[in-house]
Amino acid sequence: YIVSISTLYRERDGSSLVDWVCFASKKSPGRRYGFKKTDGNFVHAGNILASQRLMRWQPGAHVGIGTNNTLYALEDGIVSTETFKVITKLPTGTVLYKTFINIVPNKQEGKFKLVGMF
Repeated sequence: YIVSISTLYRERDGSSLVDWVCFASKKSPGRRYGFKKTDGNFVHAGNILASQRLMRWQPGAHVGIGTNNTLYALEDGIVSTETFKVITKLPTGTVLYKTFINIVPNKQEGKFKLVGMF
């Protein structure tokens, strides 16, 4: 929130009015991190799946990761998420879960790419 203190006063001769404003903090819009496409949504190649500040979600099959940890689709398909229990060298009794975002590609029926002429 913005804290503003406004003080109005006149100079000693009473001729001018001066307004002083102090801002304790500057409010900026949020970063809008989180899922952009959820489990079961259809996506095209290049669509952003999730934006994150830290590595909250891991890239899975057919998913790329940008320099700012944004996950994006490499192929057209359906989004699926899977959570796995990971065994690491943490203290005893500590459980670590990792969530992977995957793309299940569409069937390539009737579509082909000409690679070269033989």
